[in-house]
Amino acid sequence: MDVSLLEVLRCPFCGTQLDLVENEALVREGSEIRWGVLGCQCCAFPVIDGIPVLVADEPTRAAMHAMEAGRTGEALASMLGLDAAAADRLWTLFEGHTVTYREALEIISPDAEGTYFVYRFSDPTFVLAESLVRAIGADRRRTTRVIDLCGGSGHLTRVLSELSDRPVVVADVYYWKLWLAQRFTAPGCAPICCDANHPLPFTREAFSLVVLSDAFPYIWHKRLLAGEMMRLASDRGTILMPHLHSSLGFNFSAGMTLTPAAYRDLLGPARPWLFRDSDLLNDILGHTAIDLSRGVTPEQAGDEPSVTLLASRDPQVFRQHRLADPGGVTGELRVNPLYRVEQHGGQATLTLAFPTPEYEEEFGGVRRYLPDTLTLEAEVGGRLEPSQFGAAYTDLRRRRVLLDTPARYF
Repeated sequence: MDVSLLEVLRCPFCGTQLDLVENEALVREGSEIRWGVLGCQCCAFPVIDGIPVLVADEPTRAAMHAMEAGRTGEALASMLGLDAAAADRLWTLFEGHTVTYREALEIISPDAEGTYFVYRFSDPTFVLAESLVRAIGADRRRTTRVIDLCGGSGHLTRVLSELSDRPVVVADVYYWKLWLAQRFTAPGCAPICCDANHPLPFTREAFSLVVLSDAFPYIWHKRLLAGEMMRLASDRGTILMPHLHSSLGFNFSAGMTLTPAAYRDLLGPARPWLFRDSDLLNDILGHTAIDLSRGVTPEQAGDEPSVTLLASRDPQVFRQHRLADPGGVTGELRVNPLYRVEQHGGQATLTLAFPTPEYEEEFGGVRRYLPDTLTLEAEVGGRLEPSQFGAAYTDLRRRRVLLDTPARYF
């Protein structure tokens, strides 16, 4: 945690400023706080391995006490939800300095959610959210702060980081997701562990762009969170909520859904617009422009499974945004892991292979842009370069056959 983040942090309960406690637990590396305690006028919160944990519960208090007693390994394992055996396996992987995101995830989250995260970069909900963020974020002032609320392990945070000159704040209630984000998915981000069912631990109008993707239906205190998002957005700030599950349509893992009208009314003071996700995805897969000048009424949304909500006082947001071709590679160019690869000399045959039947049932929509089979005139083992794919490169990137992934992701 960079000490400059204290400018915008506030206690989620009493609202007072958080200050760094000078005690034996404090470990600083220049302006970075690796371990320590933040105090306000009502309580104290730990900074565990660089991540402030602004949650008041027994596991967090126990981790803080372990840290203050010098048992930092115990404190970290506790926050990651690991028993002693799992923690030892994870530390052993990191000792080799070659551990990947996928390997760490298999220890921390060996379940369906872990599978979802591994293949996140090409699922349809991410394609939608990434395209919206790139379209809208390109117009935001790069020097202002942006936040990825309920941002998980930082996949969308990574995209936001490419559009901002300041560290992107990523907030989530699950510490382990943030820990993976800062190590693998979005290095340089500013992770904050907090609960979106409570007041958010930030000052008023702290952000020019507030993004909450694919998570709002799982929040119980929706009215509170909607008010908090409007409080955090600056005077000309933008609130973007892609992929809101509608109670009028079918969704896998639907959560606690509302109607499109109810979502709109929660953000009413911000004058939000609604869009059908199917319309937006059709625009995106057309590879030309995404049209944010044609919102729909709740009635027009009908039984659409999901909608996107966009609120802004900046009229320039509500227009057609040209979709740029994929740019340079910021991480590592890789073949989408949904493909099984067979190499025959200078040719590679790719066959779509879903990790589980459940994943295929929920995310089978990738077939709209990922072909079941294809042949590449290239060697695809080892480090890849755009030049290997010639004129086909741009289309392969657009269709997510080739992915620009963080270093040491797979």
